[in-house]
Amino acid sequence: MSEILGAGEEVAAPNDGTWSDESDFAGWEDGAFDIDAEIGADVRVPSLAIVGRPNVGKSTLVNRIIARREAVVQDIPGVTRDRVSYDALWRGRRFTVVDTGGWEPRVDGLKGAVAMQAEHAMKTSDAVLVVVDAMVGATETDEAIAKVLRRSKRPVILVANKVDDDRAIADAAELWNLGLGEPFLVSALHGRGSGDLLDVILDALPETPAEIFGNVGGPRRVALVGKPNVGKSSLLNKLTGENRSVVDSVAGTTVDPVDSLVELDNEIWRFVDTAGLRRRVSHADGMEYYASLRTQSAIESAEVAVVLIDSSKPLSEQDQRVISMVTDSGRAVVIALNKADLVDADRREEINKELERDLVRIPWATTINISAMTGSRVHRLAPALREALESWDKRIPTGRLNAWLGEVIAANPPPVRGGRQPRVLFATQAANRPPTFVLFSSGFLEAGYRRFLERKLREEFGFAGSPIRINVRVREKRGAPKGKG
Repeated sequence: MSEILGAGEEVAAPNDGTWSDESDFAGWEDGAFDIDAEIGADVRVPSLAIVGRPNVGKSTLVNRIIARREAVVQDIPGVTRDRVSYDALWRGRRFTVVDTGGWEPRVDGLKGAVAMQAEHAMKTSDAVLVVVDAMVGATETDEAIAKVLRRSKRPVILVANKVDDDRAIADAAELWNLGLGEPFLVSALHGRGSGDLLDVILDALPETPAEIFGNVGGPRRVALVGKPNVGKSSLLNKLTGENRSVVDSVAGTTVDPVDSLVELDNEIWRFVDTAGLRRRVSHADGMEYYASLRTQSAIESAEVAVVLIDSSKPLSEQDQRVISMVTDSGRAVVIALNKADLVDADRREEINKELERDLVRIPWATTINISAMTGSRVHRLAPALREALESWDKRIPTGRLNAWLGEVIAANPPPVRGGRQPRVLFATQAANRPPTFVLFSSGFLEAGYRRFLERKLREEFGFAGSPIRINVRVREKRGAPKGKG
């Protein structure tokens, strides 16, 4: 059996595996191994905001509507703090569900910021679904929400949640007094009435969204990642010019990924603010555990990750773990050294030494100094993102690749192994996003030699800000029985 060495997926050999020289590859064209998983362009769809007071089951209902466990759910109030978008599909129609933090009138501090997020979602969505706990009935907060919504120009759907049995139906009827029309009785936990509710949602939503953002090709996806309290939400708010994410001095304020469309340098980008990552997922529990999983998912759905590091402090194990998670995902990388306004000359010298020592795994990453709080040098972010994505998308023609590889190997042949020197017979770029190269060889290539080839690839072709994967396919010996390794 042919052997694959290095990261990436196995790529089929061009024939039965018994090829012996370059002539066996005649007629191959660029892209013959294309396994690129293109990320489709964003589709413009209407949005539905889910609002209500804390702990009425909004996130549970979101998970029921989108038919998967995405929103963080825990049996304590206030788990959802930001407004968070999820894709939903029903009867062939796509729409976006916006989960919000619990809405409470006359609150300040962190709770006040959460309420502002919910109010903003009500104003910018195409329809609003307000959730009330049928077991508790209408509270003063529910009546305050209803008063705001009655003035809204958006369609409003009133949902009486936690109707788990027939005994709650009579209590739910009292919700007519809110003046929002007929309450739809559901149990988000058990699924009761969810199908009928989805039909009502589709009737309320327009065919196209009222507000259209982005461009025809769809904005590039950027994940903001880093350890807790490193300034991710502050950077997002600085970029958007609004309080898009809840910012508080308490570490770990962001729980769910938060999407924002941001215009930088005359281009629209889709930024995702993620929860701060702990050193290990096993150290987290409850909502923090699921928030960590959501962060991992946000990284995998992004094209480039901006890793924020607090430049006023030494690099930590948490920073290293975040960097490893991003590089293992194969995404393009920009390292943003935040809080540059707190760094003096002595600390800047220390940072350079730390980066040289601790970022040895990714010396190719683009690094910029910024201050999310003051906005200093934030304008450098867009050029760094473009450079990283250009490398991530890059494809090298097969002819040029093999001509270059022949010169490199002639000057620096692979080390002898088992008394024989392996020959690299042919190379091709199997994919981009990230750039993945497959070398067909007569023998094993040492890991050190593969790293040497990667370094030479970068010297010749660039690839700043993007990981490179090099796979080696070892030729089967002539006459070896097929199917045996």
